[in-house]
Amino acid sequence: MKVKDVVAEIERFAPPGLKADYDNVGLLVGSADDEVTGVLISLDVTEEVVDEAIREKCSLIVAHHPLIFSGLKNVTDKTEAGRVIIKLLRNGISVFAGHTNVDSVFEGVSGKMADKLGLVNRTVLSPVKGRLIKLVVFVPAKHAGSVREAMFSAGAGVIGNYDSCSYNVEGEGTFRAGENTNPFVGEKGKLHVEKEVRIELVMPDYFKNAVIEAMLNAHPYEEVAYDIYRLENEWPVSGYGMIGDLENPMNEVDFLSFVKQTFNAGCIRHTAFLNKQISKVALCGGSGSDLLENALSKGADVFITADFKYHQFFDAGNNILIADIGHFESEQFTKELFFEILTKKFSNFAVRLSKVNTNPIKYF
Repeated sequence: MKVKDVVAEIERFAPPGLKADYDNVGLLVGSADDEVTGVLISLDVTEEVVDEAIREKCSLIVAHHPLIFSGLKNVTDKTEAGRVIIKLLRNGISVFAGHTNVDSVFEGVSGKMADKLGLVNRTVLSPVKGRLIKLVVFVPAKHAGSVREAMFSAGAGVIGNYDSCSYNVEGEGTFRAGENTNPFVGEKGKLHVEKEVRIELVMPDYFKNAVIEAMLNAHPYEEVAYDIYRLENEWPVSGYGMIGDLENPMNEVDFLSFVKQTFNAGCIRHTAFLNKQISKVALCGGSGSDLLENALSKGADVFITADFKYHQFFDAGNNILIADIGHFESEQFTKELFFEILTKKFSNFAVRLSKVNTNPIKYF
């Protein structure tokens, strides 16, 4: 098995096109064609994690946080990142990172947090907007089925839990072939009328090139007429954070105790108790303070995330309980997520969870 096989499986679950603009995901160190002797899964890539990979004979590290995040001007032993990269290269170890793209899928980082809390009736807290496009293409009626299937296979036509979604209208197309053409139907210089089907389907924008290529390869016409529209629709199965319900409401003290135990948090920074039951829970793995307004507008009783700044706690306004459990604590189960993805596909391959606690924050 090669590095690219592992990468493809994770990116099938969380396409890199879902990443935030500032992020750096994918294969960061190594070659996609290198053979994999074993996979070590960690939240971060530190020297200690690399040493563990060497001991365990793992030639690929799969991490949540990118080792290379902003532009590197040099790679020397004077920096932590430099020492790690040098050791990786000397030992033939590749590094793959799945970060905000894994945050953005329904069953991703926040979904795993919701699993641990047993939330039901889940929806995305802040759904993606402006990432859906509609492709409209005109196809001769006898070839509509094959063109449609080619686009479905390339990733188009998925709406929620439904796939192969399209809208089709029959009509007539007209064209006149010029002298330098090789028309599939009709004759050069003569107006031709052809029974055609207008096919409409939606897709995330990162599938656009693949779907267009598949459509053009399957389409019989020499010149293909098609349109692309960007949609303003929310994409309800993709975005940041999650909101859901507790099956059995709890008081605030019991709920925070449950959260502290579940996430093994050294402490929880929180706003004042509001003396009400906790039923609707909003959460976001990592730094989710920007989603407080979403949690408020959707009627959450509590918002669990990390990295709230002092003044941001005031924004709760006695309307919601904020629970800051820590960045590492909120994302730690992402390792389990990667493990499940890879062991389901590669059941007889060595995939290991790192035993190194990479949390840089300690509690006194």
